[in-house]
Amino acid sequence: MNSKTAILIIAVVVGAGFLIVSLGSPSSETPTAADTSSIPETAAEVNTEWETKIDDQLPVTIKITPLELGKDSATWKFQITLDTHAGSLDDDLTKVSTLIDDKDNTYKPLGWEGDPVGGHHRAGIISFEPIEPVPSYIELRIKKVGGISDRSFRWDLTAVNYE
Repeated sequence: MNSKTAILIIAVVVGAGFLIVSLGSPSSETPTAADTSSIPETAAEVNTEWETKIDDQLPVTIKITPLELGKDSATWKFQITLDTHAGSLDDDLTKVSTLIDDKDNTYKPLGWEGDPVGGHHRAGIISFEPIEPVPSYIELRIKKVGGISDRSFRWDLTAVNYE
């Protein structure tokens, strides 16, 4: 084999390798069907002061972080993440969730923006009408997810200056 043929073969192999590597790794600018970049993954991504609450009663773990609360918020929003390795996450969170204030008033969600029902992992944002006047605490209750009759997540709102 002469040197020109060897160089040509090496150039083709290197070029093909580069092409395979560049096509095989997804671009950060290319959206995919599973792209949930509009849904914050952590409280740090939304620059929130609110504590993430976790209920890890098996078979489903639920994590909730308030994103927007207070009198200046048009809607009160909560980031919810559900994880399981047993069964499918088929609950409609707008039907099993209730926000409760310090006077035991209950509020139904306005909607859910996030992953659809099904699968082992779901994330999204559930929203509610703001409560006026702002209560001293709120509690988000989720019923019958993973066979657990009632899960409760509570945040104290007295420490926050809403003026």
